[in-house]
Amino acid sequence: MEAKGQVTAEKYAADISSIREAQLRIGPFIHRTPVVSSETIDAIAGRKLLFKCECFQKGGSFKFRGACNAVFSLDDDQAAKGVVTHSSGNYAAALSLAAKLRGIPGYIIIPKNAPKCKVENVKRYGGRVIWSESNLRSREDTATKVLQETGAVLLHPYNDGRTISGQGTISLELLEQAPQLDTIIVPISGGGLISGVALAAKSINPAIRVLAAEPMGANDAAQSKAAGRIITLPETNTIADGLRAFLGDLTWPIVRDLVDDVIIVEDKAIVEAMRLCYEILKVVVEPSGAIGLAAVLSDDFRNNPAWKDCSNIGIVLSGGNVDLDVLWDSFRK
Repeated sequence: MEAKGQVTAEKYAADISSIREAQLRIGPFIHRTPVVSSETIDAIAGRKLLFKCECFQKGGSFKFRGACNAVFSLDDDQAAKGVVTHSSGNYAAALSLAAKLRGIPGYIIIPKNAPKCKVENVKRYGGRVIWSESNLRSREDTATKVLQETGAVLLHPYNDGRTISGQGTISLELLEQAPQLDTIIVPISGGGLISGVALAAKSINPAIRVLAAEPMGANDAAQSKAAGRIITLPETNTIADGLRAFLGDLTWPIVRDLVDDVIIVEDKAIVEAMRLCYEILKVVVEPSGAIGLAAVLSDDFRNNPAWKDCSNIGIVLSGGNVDLDVLWDSFRK
């Protein structure tokens, strides 16, 4: 009998073969990130938790895997004029670094309300910052203009098979480092990360559960799963600035078929999870990265009988790019 969520013959934007190819392609450039644990946090959660520290990845987030795979998948003629993306956060820095490593221009359209620390990362890695207004229409229009002017290649932050394949390398590493896992919890936004993780994890172990963690103020994925179609929200409101995107036409079928459930958490719980990561794990995690821990500690997860036997849980700490100006300012007062 086929396990629930098992990868079938349906054609998705990526698969285990493309993910293994990505692992070979990006291996010379990425960090194989560590897995850490804490008996103290295990006691709080009542389960064994293993944290995959993508906050230690180059660029400070998992995004470098997908960006690196996308950039190095281009042939020389495609790559020659550079790459373009529009991103307010971690993908912007990731693509800047990947382009720099390939020796090509990286044109990054960034909305004016982007976190300062993430803009500084783009500049640090040599990305060429081009400002847009904060709405999606302005970002897309600006990207179109840059494409026309430069002839560069547009790379999407998550709705791209090459990007999904790169993110899937997280599962390959994690299940080598912790083969005993019965569950993996992953932040969800546009779906590139969880799509890659789910495709690889369920190809390796069809019985493994893949759960999404999503903020209440941007719960379009939960609504989409419930409706059976992509739902977009008129606005989002969450501290997790990396989780405000909506599912794409390439990520949605994978999320629909292979993600077992979506756990919704409030921003207050995300902040508390960040604090635990700082104080106990001694790891700097941004709000989007801490949401997996917040989900495990939530009443919705603890009290759901469907997950009572989730005893060995992998949690992807997806990024660590936090704007610490407020903290440093408080010390100076």
